[in-house]
Amino acid sequence: MMEALQLFNKNETYNGFYVMLMVNRLQMLYFFLIMPRFLIHSYMIWVIIAVGILSQLNILLLSKWFLTRFSSDGYNGFVQLFGKKLVRLLSFIGLFFILLKLFVIMLGFSEMVQIFMFPATDSNWLIFFILLSCLYVAWKGVEKTIRFVVISFFCTFWMFLFFAFFFFPPIAQLSDLYPIIPMELSGDSWKGILLILSSFSGPEFLVFLGPWFKTNNKTFRYLSYGNALTVIEYVSLYMASLFYFGSNYLSKSPFPIVTMGRYFQNPVIERIDMVMLSLELFNIVFAGSIFLLLFYGASKIANGKVDKPPSRVGFLFSVFIILIGMILVNEWIWKADEKQVILLNLQILAGSLSYLVVPIIMIVAMKIKGVNKHETPKENG
Repeated sequence: MMEALQLFNKNETYNGFYVMLMVNRLQMLYFFLIMPRFLIHSYMIWVIIAVGILSQLNILLLSKWFLTRFSSDGYNGFVQLFGKKLVRLLSFIGLFFILLKLFVIMLGFSEMVQIFMFPATDSNWLIFFILLSCLYVAWKGVEKTIRFVVISFFCTFWMFLFFAFFFFPPIAQLSDLYPIIPMELSGDSWKGILLILSSFSGPEFLVFLGPWFKTNNKTFRYLSYGNALTVIEYVSLYMASLFYFGSNYLSKSPFPIVTMGRYFQNPVIERIDMVMLSLELFNIVFAGSIFLLLFYGASKIANGKVDKPPSRVGFLFSVFIILIGMILVNEWIWKADEKQVILLNLQILAGSLSYLVVPIIMIVAMKIKGVNKHETPKENG
């Protein structure tokens, strides 16, 4: 008899270190590679810091959720808070947010890989192989996928240190950071603020992985560390791009961070940008694997089949549907610049909305139920 697919089994829980890494890596996906071209103005550095502080408030709300028994109960915890019908409805709505984020990061990264590494390769094949890698990791289950974040982090986090080279003369000029205070905010500036907020999104998806986290009173600290690392990376990369391009030319490069990587000269490795993209693939695969698992889990809840064990055919079918959808969106929308902007704007709005709304909904629901962390403690560790 074929062994059952154990996607959502829980044999162990993971401490705050894993939570910290997951927060940071889920915030450092596709948008950080294109963000500088949309921000342009040097005073947006302060906006990044301000949004990072706002993100910290969301992190505080998320930490309160993780300290309750509802978090460790998973699906049953959500049912106790919202009821079965509302949970099914919210799961159905969540499918849209999961798919949109997955599509944007996969299509965007595939486009960059094609441009900088394999210009003669059809991007649909790149999408297929990247999604196949995500399927391989997700097939191991939630536990192994969470472990994979360690590989993802140590393969990618250190890369922003490369760009310290741009902080020194003759490239760096202090005038590139002027003006530091805006005289007025244009429409593009408001779009940039939403883009930054959407870029910080991602940790809200961790509320659905509560059963696999070993949380205690230090959880907020680890969540904060992950968010702080993201702020440091975003500020460093944006300042480096300002020094390299200048505000006047920053918007001319579609992929400024990767383009800057081409500037590095190394006697051993000629194309540093190709190495950076190859390592960034680990982070894309990690995030993609998480979203595949969340999509399958949410689809089971939305269809009222949560009591049935995970099915190999069902999981493969859901990934196949995602693959077909990605290829169609790639051909009909992503390859056309005007339509691609629409999809990006949609994700900017959706990412900002989900990051602001999800933590608030969880806390409000807990308040209505009269829940607080002292009444419903989780296991310490």
